[in-house]
Amino acid sequence: MQLIDTTTLSSEAPDFPDVIVNGTVIDPHAILQEMQYYPAESMELSRQQAAQSLVVRELLWQRALQLGLATEKDSADDQDIVTRLLEQEVTLSSADEESCLCYYTANKEKFKTPVLIAASHILLGADPQDLEQRDEKRALADKILQQLALQPESFTVLAEQYSDCPSKEVGGQMGQLDKGQTVPEFERQVFSLDVGLSSRPIETRYGYHIVRIDQKVEGEQLPFETVEQKIRQYLQESSYRRSVNQYIQLLAGDADIAGIEIQGADSMLVQ
Repeated sequence: MQLIDTTTLSSEAPDFPDVIVNGTVIDPHAILQEMQYYPAESMELSRQQAAQSLVVRELLWQRALQLGLATEKDSADDQDIVTRLLEQEVTLSSADEESCLCYYTANKEKFKTPVLIAASHILLGADPQDLEQRDEKRALADKILQQLALQPESFTVLAEQYSDCPSKEVGGQMGQLDKGQTVPEFERQVFSLDVGLSSRPIETRYGYHIVRIDQKVEGEQLPFETVEQKIRQYLQESSYRRSVNQYIQLLAGDADIAGIEIQGADSMLVQ
């Protein structure tokens, strides 16, 4: 996706209709400035997102004025005023133990200690744009795997001979790995392997890897008591975000807004 570079846009506002909130016109140049934070495939989409953000800000500002939480002398960008407004208008619900336990039971895989592996590899490097080279390295990978099937003890020697990774100096040993340490396409495949030599090469942007899992420690299930507070915080924050979205939608529904089509509740979330 090629994004619009809004930093190069002219300081002159584009020829779009005025965005008006309860009779207040959103400064077109403010929308243009806000667009730098909303890169998109087109200027129209970028402007839509930027203008909507400013509409939300204006709705909250007008409500703060109405409730006496702000005065015209205050800045419309004052985050403290917005915070006080939301604290007064949006109820922060708490998550009880039953809700937390229900979430834990439905998402047990999220609450495990990380899987740890110790692995060795032989990297046959290949340029991702050079298809001929990649075909050659794939054929070589298959040949080395055949040899390892007959002589598994030769892994160290073959790593020293063929690998394009500095780990060849230590027989291809990569050491202990956990998720997030390697490129995604390698990680997705290697953590699903059992201990021993992989029967097929693993392809990544760097080429083909012949991988041997030397040790694997599966993640252990964390008890509910250990993660209950974390779950409660997550559920409360999620509930609060939904409540803020609903609150902004109510403000938008009661407002007279022209020049922009307000999207769904999720996209109305105040940052």
